[in-house]
Amino acid sequence: MRVLVLYAHPVETSFCAALHARTVAALEAAGHEVDDCDLYAEGFDPLLSREERIAYHDVPENRQTVAPHVERLQSAEALVLVFPVWNFGFPAILKGYFDRVFLPGVSFRMEGGVVRPHLGHLRRVCAVTTYGGTRLRAWLAGDPPRRIVKRVLRATAPRAGVRYHALYDMNRADDAARRNFLERVDRAMRTI
Repeated sequence: MRVLVLYAHPVETSFCAALHARTVAALEAAGHEVDDCDLYAEGFDPLLSREERIAYHDVPENRQTVAPHVERLQSAEALVLVFPVWNFGFPAILKGYFDRVFLPGVSFRMEGGVVRPHLGHLRRVCAVTTYGGTRLRAWLAGDPPRRIVKRVLRATAPRAGVRYHALYDMNRADDAARRNFLERVDRAMRTI
């Protein structure tokens, strides 16, 4: 399967970097073709410009400034997101990716004013993430990243199985908890 991995963390020595490396290695070991998109390393610009917003609904002109990223997304059969949860949300660079790449005609289409899914080619959507706080704390805040992955992304890719792998309470996770989560991610990616 062709898998697009979207990675969003600026520090190469972070635990998230270890998760990213394990994710890619496990996918490749399972025989998948991996397109590893490190948004920071690639210098992805998350800012939606005035011109992009004006052209937002003009298909296919709306994708001109991000055409390579659109092509990568459209050629994938699976999408794997690896990111930390910061302030109960995605890192800005990943949110900017969604704003600039998940466009009309790409992730959804408009039909008579009704939004229809347009990522039907995706067979799997997975998230691998960490939270500084507990699951309860995230739940009390509505856990926006989990809801976006499990509801919004699922709505754009209705045929895809969706999995969400999260290590909560990272601020207090010891070496054993981190090792266990790395192993869990490894097993999950080998059976994506």
